[in-house]
Amino acid sequence: MPVIKILAHPDYCPAGAEITAPAGTSICEALLDNRIRIEHACEMSCACTTCHVIVRQGLDSLNRAEEEEEDLLDRAWGLEPQSRLSCQAIVAQQDLVLEIPRYSINHAKENH
Repeated sequence: MPVIKILAHPDYCPAGAEITAPAGTSICEALLDNRIRIEHACEMSCACTTCHVIVRQGLDSLNRAEEEEEDLLDRAWGLEPQSRLSCQAIVAQQDLVLEIPRYSINHAKENH
């Protein structure tokens, strides 16, 4: 099973984390299944950018971003070329290194 390394984030995982996830799982599902409570205000329907992550390693192993995701990412805080919506990025067989941006556009933080 691929290993997903999450870099330290003051709210979601202050010490960082390493988790495993079966191939075919979205990054968002993998994080939530491992008690990393990333925001996902649209309930993983590709309608917001609150689950934005930056894939520091392993980006090429993920499924290709669809046009709808790319359009939404244009509104994400801290957008980088390696940015993905974690609800749309599907884990393959390669290990990943992720950074969760410090902020999201969701100013009224949801408690999911």
